[in-house]
Amino acid sequence: MIGRLHVLTDFHFQQRHGHANLARLAIAGGADTIQFRQKTGSPRDRWANLERTARAVRETDATLLVDDDLGLALAAGADGVHLGQTDLPTAAARRALDLTAGGDGAPRLLGATATTAEQARRAEAEGADYIGFGPVFPTRSKANPAKVKGLAGLAEASAAVRIPVIAIAGITPERVAACLEAGAHGVAVMTAVSCAPDPQAAAASFREAIDEWLRQPGGR
Repeated sequence: MIGRLHVLTDFHFQQRHGHANLARLAIAGGADTIQFRQKTGSPRDRWANLERTARAVRETDATLLVDDDLGLALAAGADGVHLGQTDLPTAAARRALDLTAGGDGAPRLLGATATTAEQARRAEAEGADYIGFGPVFPTRSKANPAKVKGLAGLAEASAAVRIPVIAIAGITPERVAACLEAGAHGVAVMTAVSCAPDPQAAAASFREAIDEWLRQPGGR
C-alpha cells in the first residue's frame, strides 16, 4: 500500500538530527513512509546512514524507500526505491525490482518523479507504483527546480494515471487539503519536517491535515 505522508530524511539543510533519528521522529508524528535521501558522501557513508535508518524503520509499520539509488535500496532490503528523471529508467528499475522481490514474495515499490502529466503516464506504463509529482508550489530544497506546476498541474497529472500521485514541493499543512482535493493520494515533505523546531510535531500537523480531509464527506 502506498502511504499518504512521505517524509524525506535530510542532513543537508540541517545537522541537528541524523537520518535515523529524523525517521523515528517523523514516524512518531504519523509519517507512514520514510524516503531516505542523501545526495552527497561516499557509497560507504550513505550505506552507513541508510543501515541505521533501516533499523529504525523496521521497528515500526512504516515503509522505507530509498531515493535515487536502486543498488543501495536493494542492499538495505528497503521496501522500494524512488527514482528521479535522471536516474535509472523506470522500466529497467521495474525489471530489477521484480527479480529481487522481498523474501515474503511481496513486490518492492517503485516511485517515479514526474513534472508533467505525460511523464506520469509514461512512468505508469513502465511499471511505477506511484508518482511523485511536483514542484506543486515554490521550493528552496532544490538548486534548480522545475517550473512550478501548481494545483492545476497536479490535478492534470492525477487524472492522467490510475496509480497514486504524491504531491511534493512547498507543501504545508495548510496546503494539504487543496492537494488532496486536486486528486493527490498524499504528500511528500522534507524541510517542513526536518528543519522544524520539533520534527515530530511538524509531522503530526501534516498527519492531522490528511486525516481531517479524509474524515470529510467525499474524502477517500
